[in-house]
Amino acid sequence: MTATIPVGFVPLIDAGLLIVAVEMGFDRAEGITLDLRRANSWSALRDMVSFGQVTAAQMLSPMPVATALGLGGAGAALAAVAVLSTNGEVVCVSAAMAKRLREAGHDFGFDDAHAAGRALIAAADGPLRIAVPFPFSMHAELLYHWLTALGLPAPSGIDIRTVPPPLMAAALAAGEIDACCVGEPWGSMAVERGVGALLLPGSAIWPGMPEKVLGVRADLADSDPEPLRALIRALWHAGQWLNDPRSRVTACEMLSGRDYLDVPTEVIDRALSGHLTISARGDSRVVPKFVDFGHFAPQQAHAAWIGGRLAARLGLDRGTSQAVARATYRTDLHENALQSIPGYTPEPASFERSFDGQNFTPAPSE
Repeated sequence: MTATIPVGFVPLIDAGLLIVAVEMGFDRAEGITLDLRRANSWSALRDMVSFGQVTAAQMLSPMPVATALGLGGAGAALAAVAVLSTNGEVVCVSAAMAKRLREAGHDFGFDDAHAAGRALIAAADGPLRIAVPFPFSMHAELLYHWLTALGLPAPSGIDIRTVPPPLMAAALAAGEIDACCVGEPWGSMAVERGVGALLLPGSAIWPGMPEKVLGVRADLADSDPEPLRALIRALWHAGQWLNDPRSRVTACEMLSGRDYLDVPTEVIDRALSGHLTISARGDSRVVPKFVDFGHFAPQQAHAAWIGGRLAARLGLDRGTSQAVARATYRTDLHENALQSIPGYTPEPASFERSFDGQNFTPAPSE
């Protein structure tokens, strides 16, 4: 008899591993059945895990760290046991902001974080109003890291607001925000509706950034590890399949389903192929490895970076925050789960390059 594991997700491209694991049967091959449950906000998803409504969930990579630091009114302690995706987000500006940027001569080159950031700061009329899907997200940390490195004062120069991903286009259209940083396909949907233009992919700011993780309650990570190990293995196989370009057409059809993302397949294909339409005029850009589903082990250096950034921004003790953060990223559970896969080789530990305002340099101690 297979164990049924309820797992939460938010309708984004980076829920792909969970969806593929179910649709391709990688869960059943590992002796489990995933019961995917959709949430419309990250706070709802976090609470579903904290209160036991689901065993695991797709999570923003800072969520376990923020919970451990007592931020956001979260409940039970959380652990990240796998990285579900790296990158896959975009900075999207409103149609009015895009017009100002073009009039000022910005070429929307889509690969120069320095030029795009400076152009955005120069075009601002007062504090930049930028939406993110959750206060404790890599979207927020990317924006603070990127724009303050280019000289924008925080918090006076930037007004970060929280908007659920499917509502970003409406907020842009209503003039409530100047820009947003959001996972696909919701930036592309703003382009489709003629209310926004894509300014930059997240990978231009920090290539290889851990975007989503598989989060579980920390007390369950050790108390009943075997179903969790089976889930990690199923998602690893889903990642191998999803990263294969030959799978793209089928993957787009899966993810576009009404129970999942419920958007046109051609919009999903933009993210999976990295061939993005950046404006309503039809301008396009190609971004190699726009999103990666390699299913990597969670790296404690990444958790420490997140903990350090949250501490600096919120007045917490930096050393303590980094130590607490490291404990939430369970590399050991991930590696133990995958050791039984023939030919599996652990990913080498590394801290990908991050943006410092002048060039990209390793920054694990930040």
